[in-house]
Amino acid sequence: MSAWLSERVATPRVLLVDDDGELAELLVEYLSRDGFDAETVGDGLSGVARALDGDFDIVVLDVTMPGIDGVEALRRIRAASRVPVLMLTARGDDIDRIVGLELGADDYVPKPCTPRELAARLRAILRRIGEASQARGAESPIVAGPLTIWPGQRRAAWREVPLALTGTEFNVLASLARRAGRVVDKAELSQDALGRPLARFDRSLDVHVSSLRHKLGPRDDGSPWIETVRGRGYQFLLP
Repeated sequence: MSAWLSERVATPRVLLVDDDGELAELLVEYLSRDGFDAETVGDGLSGVARALDGDFDIVVLDVTMPGIDGVEALRRIRAASRVPVLMLTARGDDIDRIVGLELGADDYVPKPCTPRELAARLRAILRRIGEASQARGAESPIVAGPLTIWPGQRRAAWREVPLALTGTEFNVLASLARRAGRVVDKAELSQDALGRPLARFDRSLDVHVSSLRHKLGPRDDGSPWIETVRGRGYQFLLP
């Protein structure tokens, strides 16, 4: 069982994949002082190999690297693992962020970022993933139409077929399913599913919802199961 599925969260293990050796060492040093067990590698191929054979709770991928870039590294990791992944993207580069999220990244941080910001974002992702096991282990399944979610086990099934979800996709879907038939404000959903306030011009939720719509497929009338309520948020529709 990979580390992030276990209940071991006292010292989270972080893999940082970045070709900027000076910055990587600085981040690793800070993360180590801040309660993480951090390790770094300097290229995408090594990052993929280490992410898949190491026992890490979360992986940080820089988008721009020699050899294979962070996007391709993410693609290869996602083909074999659901370990949470946070992307480091160039500030203002929406394309890298959106592509990364569409491929299954849990979140992103624009570079340059401070070590403190990175540590806070990592903790937010791990906290949201771990909360279900710690606080909802005995919670009854959530049933919303064809969807069934087991929060404590972090499992979901659609029409009785298991859904392959990233950690953040699971959080978004579970948050919407708990309020099925009601509109969930985007700011509330961001705090509940991403563990952070909604930032201006942040499209993370939109991309995660788009991915969920693709995985759930359309309703009988062709409309999506997750409806956008303009100016407010999203609603998981009941049959």
